[in-house]
Amino acid sequence: MKSVGQKISAAFAVLVLCGFGLVTLAAAASQTYTGEVSDSMCGAKHAMGDKAACTRACVKKGSNYALVVGDKVYTLKTDNKKELAELDKLAGENAKVTGTAEGDTINVSKVAAAK
Repeated sequence: MKSVGQKISAAFAVLVLCGFGLVTLAAAASQTYTGEVSDSMCGAKHAMGDKAACTRACVKKGSNYALVVGDKVYTLKTDNKKELAELDKLAGENAKVTGTAEGDTINVSKVAAAK
């Protein structure tokens, strides 16, 4: 049979582990990325000379929008029609994209023109 002290120690250990889980969730918080709106097929190098037209054509053929930030290309994930319309409008231009990154993918929560 466990003593009261052992039960309290076990409960404290569980609380500490839960706290570490919350810290991990906080690390996955939303961030804002600034870069050029592209598509995931072309990335930073477009097949067509007109970046905006190329991005829109690739997205129409099934590619996802992407954000080129320096040498890194993030695939942008969203089903929100307002955000998709803003990405279409900003194709080939600089934008600020807010969302949660998971590897090379950003789950988008907000899109705006970069100033």
